[in-house]
Amino acid sequence: MSDFWRGRRVLVTGHTGFKGSWLCRALHGLGATVTGIALDPRPGPSAFAALDVASLLEADHRADIRDGAAVARLLRAARPEVVLHLAAQAFVGDGYRDPAGTFATNLGGTVAVLDAMRGLPGLRVAVIVTSDKVYANDGAGRAFAEDDRLGGADPYSASKAAAELAVASWRASFARNLPPIATARAGNVIGGGDFGTERLVPDLVRAMVAGQPLMLRRPDATRPFQHVLDVLRGYLMLAERLATGDAPAAMNFGPRDGELSVRGLLGHWEAATGMRVDWQAVEGPVMDESKRLALDSSLAERALGWAPRLDTPRAIAETAAWYAAWQRGESMVEATDAAIRESLLAPAVVA
Repeated sequence: MSDFWRGRRVLVTGHTGFKGSWLCRALHGLGATVTGIALDPRPGPSAFAALDVASLLEADHRADIRDGAAVARLLRAARPEVVLHLAAQAFVGDGYRDPAGTFATNLGGTVAVLDAMRGLPGLRVAVIVTSDKVYANDGAGRAFAEDDRLGGADPYSASKAAAELAVASWRASFARNLPPIATARAGNVIGGGDFGTERLVPDLVRAMVAGQPLMLRRPDATRPFQHVLDVLRGYLMLAERLATGDAPAAMNFGPRDGELSVRGLLGHWEAATGMRVDWQAVEGPVMDESKRLALDSSLAERALGWAPRLDTPRAIAETAAWYAAWQRGESMVEATDAAIRESLLAPAVVA
């Protein structure tokens, strides 16, 4: 990547989460000065702790993204040139359990960030991260492109689609007081340090550590699994392009080799580790989820020159290797920084 980020003041919301933690280390490696706004990490192991993110930050703020007054005050104090908004309620299951809270965080929190950015001196660009689940999924199985209809049946998906509409509204209504803004829609992100609940890879790691079978809701469901660094490189390239020239208002970032079934991911995990994965299908009703989901990332290839550096099997292998080293008690900072340098400095080849 270019020298755009060196010395740049960057504010990351959701910096205590899985993707946010990797993003902070990546920005630090690029020479940026990083401020974070987020809730505390969830109890238990976290990427934030494993990657020693706290030591990298100029300021580490704990605040609820729904608190508009706090968000505005912290943005003014941070004086960012770039805002990367990742803070969210990111779990489909929690969306069913707390739909009002999910909308309050994913829609209301995004509105709080958008309002806080209005008229903010020195702010050059903002990227708002949503989800691959913002599209109205008709079950046809085709890969969604950026101009497809937004929707989402479950509360998590609908709240992210609503956030997309809010961004479009603020962009149209307050263009004179806002920097260039784009939304980023990524697929199912995997990588070391994700310890979330009801997510395939963290659930797999916990089951294997406990010596118990992995319980699967839908073993034949397909998702666009991809490595966290490929996704983050896309976010950074999008922000850079927004700050230096025109860029699309929304962009997909998905794997080069398309979606993969849950069974398929487990097969690649077994091939990478040499260990058999013992799993069972959950009996009885399970929460409603799309059976198939795929993204068309050709716009990112054309507009940014972005393409994944890792195919899905290698993304799974590198993820498995990270967790294996973590289970051995190794420090994950050095290995993670080496992976970041390789991902951000080596050019991607667009097929």
